[in-house]
This record gives sequence, C-alpha cells and structure tokens, in this order.
Amino acid sequence: MAQGFILPVCGLFCLVILSVLYSRRRRRLRLPPGPKKRPIIGNMLDMPSHCQWEVYAGWSREYNIIHLGIPITGTSIIVLSSVQAAQDLLDKRSPIYSDRPRFTMFHDLLAGDRFFGLGKYGDTWRAHRRLFHQAFNGPAGRRFHPHVLKYAHDLLRRLLEEPVAFADHFDHVIAANIISITYGVNIESSNDPCMTATSSGMDAVRSALIPGRFLVDAIPILRYLPAWTPGAGFKRQAAQWKQKVQEMIDLPFDTAKHIFNGGKAYPSFVMDNLRELDEYGQKHAQEEDIKHAAASIYGAGTDTSRFALRVFIRGILENPEAQAKAQQEIDAVVAPGHLPDFADEADLPWVSACLKETLRWWPITPLGLPRIVRGEDVYRGYRIPDGSIVFANAWAMLHNETMYPNPGAFKPERFLREGKLNPAVMDPNIAAFGFGRRICAGKDIAWDILWIMVASILATFDITKAIGENGEVLEPHTGHAEELVDFSFPLPFKCCIKPRSQAAKELIRSTAKF
Repeated sequence: MAQGFILPVCGLFCLVILSVLYSRRRRRLRLPPGPKKRPIIGNMLDMPSHCQWEVYAGWSREYNIIHLGIPITGTSIIVLSSVQAAQDLLDKRSPIYSDRPRFTMFHDLLAGDRFFGLGKYGDTWRAHRRLFHQAFNGPAGRRFHPHVLKYAHDLLRRLLEEPVAFADHFDHVIAANIISITYGVNIESSNDPCMTATSSGMDAVRSALIPGRFLVDAIPILRYLPAWTPGAGFKRQAAQWKQKVQEMIDLPFDTAKHIFNGGKAYPSFVMDNLRELDEYGQKHAQEEDIKHAAASIYGAGTDTSRFALRVFIRGILENPEAQAKAQQEIDAVVAPGHLPDFADEADLPWVSACLKETLRWWPITPLGLPRIVRGEDVYRGYRIPDGSIVFANAWAMLHNETMYPNPGAFKPERFLREGKLNPAVMDPNIAAFGFGRRICAGKDIAWDILWIMVASILATFDITKAIGENGEVLEPHTGHAEELVDFSFPLPFKCCIKPRSQAAKELIRSTAKF
C-alpha cells in the first residue's frame, strides 16, 4: 500500500521539479532582438509616433522579429515582419495568439467586447465568428452579389453627377452597401436613420480607441471614480459614446426585424439568421449574438473598403498605363452596352491585378490589429513573454523587395504572366486580411465589393491628374493620413474623373431603371 502511494507522489514531485527547471530555462532565453534598451525606460524613446510600420520595416532588415520593451510599465511589444513568422505564430499557435489587448475606455466603459473583431477571445467570440463564417465564407457570400452590384451602379451614377466628391461617394456607397448586406435595409440618403446611427457609433468607437488619449487606459482603476469627480470627464464622455454605440447596435437591427416581422425578408445577414431562428428556435443562434455580430460587420467593413477605393484611384494616377491596359481588357471581354459582372472576373485578370496591387501598395491596416499573448512562448530560440502585444507588420511583408521588386511603385503587372494571374507571386490577401483565427471573416465579400467597383469604374471612366486654374498638373499628396494607430490612407487629393464616352454616360444612367 505504502509503495503504491509513494510512487505516484514521487512521479508528481519529479514533474513539478522538471516544470520549474524548464520554466527557469525559458526565462533565461534571450528576448527577440531590437533597438538597444535604456535603463528603466527601455525603448520608450524609440517608439515611432508616425508611420510605425515603415520604421519597423526598416529595423526588420536587421531583425526579422523585433522586441520593444518598456520596463517601467512592464510592456513588451513583438513585431513580426515576415509572412513565415506570422504564419508560424498567429496561424499555427493560434490558441495563445488570438486574444486582443484590453483598453479600459473602450472595452469596460463602452462594453467594447460586443464587437467581436476587437473583443475577448472566448465563447462569445466563437459564436459571432461562426455566424460570420456561415454568412460570408467563399460561395456563401455570392447570394449578396445583387446588393453589391446595385451599389456599384449607384457609385457610377454619383461619380457621373459629381466626380469631384469621389471620396464622399466612396464613403456613402460602401456604408450603404454594407448596411444592405447586413440588415437588408435599403439606404437611399446619407440622412437615413440607420446610416446616421452607424456612422455616429463608429465615430465613438474610433475616438475611444485612440492610443494614449485617456489616462484610464494606463491606470484602469480610475474607471471606478464617480463621474462627478474632478478629472473624471472621461466617464461622462464614455456615457455619451456608449449611448451612441448602443444606438448603432439597436436601431438598424430593430429596423430589419420590423421589416422581417412585416412579412418581407430580403437576403441579408440579419434576416437570414432571423429566419433560422423562426425555423429552428435558438438552436443555431441567439438573437443577441445576431445583433452584436451585425454591428461588427459594419464596423469591420466600412473603413477598410472605403479607404481601399481611394488608394485604387491614387494608384491609377501613378500608373495611367495600367488603367489603359485594364480598360482594353474590359472592352474585349464585356459586351457593348453592358457593365462588368461577377461572371467576367476570370476573364479580367488585369482588373484583378489592379485590385491586388491596391491592397499590396498601400495596406489600410499596415500593422493589423494588435494581439496579446496568453502564455509564455519560445520561437526560434527567442522568448516571447506572456502578455506581449504582437503586431503583424503587413506593410513590411507587402513591401518585401525580394517578393515585390520596386515595392514603392504601383505596378499591377507584377501579378501577371503571359496575360494571366501569376501564381508564383504571393497573393497580397495573405497579409492584407490578417492571420490565424483573427483573419478577416469577411475577406471574400470584401474582395467581391472592391472588385466589382474597381471593374465598373475602369469600364466607364478615365481617371487622370487634376489640372489647376493656371493649367498646371496638380500632383497628389504623397503622405499618409492616419486614423487611430491601425489605419493608413492617402491624404485628400484632387483628380479628374470623366466618362470614357457618351455611350458610357448613357450606360451609367440606364442603371437607374433597375
């Protein structure tokens, strides 16, 4: 009896000892390389304040995986600058690399976990992700093509009537398109209540996520201060923003539900799931899950898509020859009197190459959204501390000079070989849409929206640099505009967008009949 008791205890003791020794060995491993750290402040003075992705990309020529540390706050930042490193960690070790850092202002005071793209990795996230996947993954998203075509044609009519306001048109049409796909609600005006609510809610989300803006993010205990306390203005602001976010979540959903209960059900994320609830009860999805996942669709899809269209226009100004070749291809494939359709995509590789180069040349989320490591890890002999903030530097990956020679130039032809898409060149979607379980769940429908809009614009308009009052060519700005820490897009610029012909004008106007 005693021997039978002693052996398991000894075995357990040995396991504990081995675990302790292994843990100590891991702690003795080096951190990934990076700029030299100073006493106490570490790399605090090295942190770039502008175009971080470019600074990190420069460092990555020396260090493929970068560590930045601020000992005074206990913060470790890991920057991955190669596709291989991102896939090794974010894809293959996704269980510990799929969580997000928490921001007290957003997650606690605005209940930000309701947005699954920014929320905690767990059961609620899995439920929302499953709804996304069922609705938009691969062939499933094709049922939304009528929505997408409708708003692509709306964009053409708006560009025809007021080409100078092209950026505003991109903003409106992308938002209206996503509301239509998500809720089945038809948006005609920018003053539509659903449009107003979602726009105001997203403004609140963006404001709450600005890094360093709120002291409560650095000192979370401040969230317990009463709102009337001097210095607690952030709580009053949070209450106002939370109301706007709640309206963003509730109003479009309630509108869709009212339409659905009235006997009309248009193909859309919300109405399709409401129909399942009617048929199967709560077996497939809770109504609250549907509501919050729907709000996440709008939040995830609007900014990236509207900014990508601006990048496309900006790229065409850099390479007019690419526009000419894409238009030549469209004229040869699409029958006269018709606009491009999704059925034409396989026969329009130049159009696809233009979009691929748009996503590569100027990635809208150049560092992706940050992850937080939930557990000590080791990679290539380096120690990744538990709690590290991890960024996948998509800009560095998509500007890799070995994979993409002359990466600063807008050259769609880099994706083509003998008139077809070249499979030997890495698809920029691999880095542009993220990695692992946090990869953009709507990447397929996002590609469809952008592809048909790019094809439709190229088919009907010529895009050239604007001409000033004195006849001089107005060169577009070259700098980045930055929104939050995660977004990059072109500074406002002018261009000339004109119909290619009278026939193109008539074709655009004819779309209003449908």
